[in-house]
Amino acid sequence: MSSENRFLTDLLTQKLILKVMEDWGMSTIEAMSAVYNSQTYEKILDLSTGLYYQSAAYNYELLKHELQTGRLAEI
Repeated sequence: MSSENRFLTDLLTQKLILKVMEDWGMSTIEAMSAVYNSQTYEKILDLSTGLYYQSAAYNYELLKHELQTGRLAEI
């Protein structure tokens, strides 16, 4: 992964963690665990999906669906 791609994924991940903390009332550690252990995060790291390049809002909707249903949303 290039440094630019790593920067984008790290920034996106940070935004997702903050949004999970805000919306779900989780602590930092809980939110980090929820994001890092999600299938959504795996898809973000898979550069072929292009999710790392999408907005945090778009990715959060995918993550929110996964947290609510336990299943990855259809991309």
